[in-house]
Amino acid sequence: MSDVLLSVEHLAATYDQAIRAVSDVSFAVRAGEIVAVLGANGAGKSTTLQAVSALLPARRGQVTGGRITYDGRDVSTSSAAQLVRAGLVPVLEGRHCFASLSVEENLITGAIGRDARRGEISADLERVYALFPQLTRHRRALAGLTSGGEQQMTAIGRALMSRPRLLVLDEPSMGLAPLVVENIFRALKALNAERGLSILVAEQNSTVALRFADRAIVLEGGRSVLSGSARELRQRPDIKHLYLGGPTAPPQSTQAVA
Repeated sequence: MSDVLLSVEHLAATYDQAIRAVSDVSFAVRAGEIVAVLGANGAGKSTTLQAVSALLPARRGQVTGGRITYDGRDVSTSSAAQLVRAGLVPVLEGRHCFASLSVEENLITGAIGRDARRGEISADLERVYALFPQLTRHRRALAGLTSGGEQQMTAIGRALMSRPRLLVLDEPSMGLAPLVVENIFRALKALNAERGLSILVAEQNSTVALRFADRAIVLEGGRSVLSGSARELRQRPDIKHLYLGGPTAPPQSTQAVA
């Protein structure tokens, strides 16, 4: 379909040429929507996002099968830098910031890769500060001395400074207080609604992810086992079973992702 921004078809990936992490994952992200990738620990969420972002080689990983298409072209051999310049921008798990740089210096690094002019950088900084007002008070503080929530906002803000078309987020809620998580997801939803930013997010917190996403995919054992609208998946009694990998509820028949 012409509105598909990202397409992942039958993705398979390993680590060290031996450890199979993903064996058959398929999904699509349409322009202007939020798609959540859910699953228990070890289901393959992070591996999938790293493959999409061309970051697997840095983790000694390899894509061994399938096809990844972004903006209508196969990007299986593209580098992470090439994808960022094309608008596919990742935010890694773990709130990665340059600890010895200020919050504002961290944000500015996100604009360097697209050769932004000074006026553009200033305008984008103000947009990030409007989105995350908490950062305004700490713009001169060293990022490594700010709270976990502020570091996550800084990491997301730095990605936004690259002016992404598709923002790829890996576990943005990890280790953060519920109120902080709520504020971050509300900000992302606002960006999506106001600017049409497409978002792909792997998330431990299935409850919050399904509230803010348009669609979701559930992974289990490195495979796509269920997909649908977030509203539909919220109503399924077996979602908790699939998500946690435990006997919370007997699984219903699942819809395989094509």
